[in-house]
Amino acid sequence: MADHADPKWILVAKLVRPHGRRGELVAEILTDFPERFHERTRLVLIPPERIATRPREMELENFWFLRSRIVMKFRGVDSINEAEALRGFSVAIPFAERAPLEAGSVYVSDLTGCRIIDLNRGGAEVGTVVAVDRESSNTELLVVRPAVRKAGEEVLIPFVREYLVRLDADNRRLEMRLPEGLLEINAPMTEEEKREAAKSS
Repeated sequence: MADHADPKWILVAKLVRPHGRRGELVAEILTDFPERFHERTRLVLIPPERIATRPREMELENFWFLRSRIVMKFRGVDSINEAEALRGFSVAIPFAERAPLEAGSVYVSDLTGCRIIDLNRGGAEVGTVVAVDRESSNTELLVVRPAVRKAGEEVLIPFVREYLVRLDADNRRLEMRLPEGLLEINAPMTEEEKREAAKSS
């Protein structure tokens, strides 16, 4: 997209690759309300940053679920080459059209960019949420860029009610109480740990 943080849009899917020969695409689902694709025939495709084009409105002609993902067919996209040109695009809806939430639920878009504050560590900043992993486990995992680790390293934090204290989406602040040792378990191995593991294998 031109800007994945653009407040005008709510991302509902990301196109991963073509599927078949007739223009269909497999997409990662980024919404808790995939059934609402039945109601949404007009969607906005937002290009990845490497492509300098503007978001464009498309008509969703058909869709079906494929395991944990969704296959999408847009009107006017009728070949594998046309589908390939959309690889990596995000599928969005206008912010005003996002579905109402039940009490205690949050939008993925409200989590991304939040600073995680661990109240069990005296309010220390753990890091920033860069994505939400919904496929690796039965529990949604916050992909966090740590505040004090080397650039490029990330840790995974389960997004469960027991850890959550308060989400302040306006100020991009997520207060949690994380169990002792959780961050260390999820941290990438140090070079020394990798050498020790290699010796013992």
